[in-house]
Amino acid sequence: MRRRDFVKGVVAVPAVASTALGQQTPSQNSSRPPDVVPVAPPATLRQAPSGRGLAGARIPPIKAVLPDAVAAPEVHFFTAQQLAALRRLSDLFLPPMDGYPGALQAEAPEFLDFLVRVSPSEQQQIYRFGLDRLNAEAKKQFGKVFAELSSEQADQIVRPGLKPWMSDHMPAEPFARFIATAHQDIRTATMNSEAWNTAAVAAGARPPGVGLYWNPIDPIVI
Repeated sequence: MRRRDFVKGVVAVPAVASTALGQQTPSQNSSRPPDVVPVAPPATLRQAPSGRGLAGARIPPIKAVLPDAVAAPEVHFFTAQQLAALRRLSDLFLPPMDGYPGALQAEAPEFLDFLVRVSPSEQQQIYRFGLDRLNAEAKKQFGKVFAELSSEQADQIVRPGLKPWMSDHMPAEPFARFIATAHQDIRTATMNSEAWNTAAVAAGARPPGVGLYWNPIDPIVI
């Protein structure tokens, strides 16, 4: 009997619900959704006076920062003394002449600093050894670094390393090998620079846009 009474109660629920729905007023049965009552924002999120943040907290002014002040510093492969020695050697090997820029004007030392940084370790060792040798000899003979030497003094240090050589047969002695390598790279970097090309075009020796190329230090021969 109890189970039968329970079933009767379950069946009676839909009928009661249906009757309740039928007694709704037209406004309640309308398809239009009820009006939405706006809710005021919390006091902490209300708009604050100019110059103030949430809850009236004062926002400190944001200072403008110049891009140069936060830019990453320029990375060099050579130390400051090594790069200075390379610049002095470049000016010694290829100064400005006949309207053409020298190695310094063509920024050949800066280019070689980048190129040697991405070159094989053997090439890096040649340059590091050679530039350190220039500074060591300059301090030994004249009491100052190579970059501070006069042309005559620098010549006395470099000349012992100037040996006859061919592009595919560098000298075996380390210092002579460095001098030969640096001499070739400095001239190649300078004569294939934008500054040299501009001078060549102005002199009528090179058509515009022709002749700019760079031979790798260690070319791959196929």
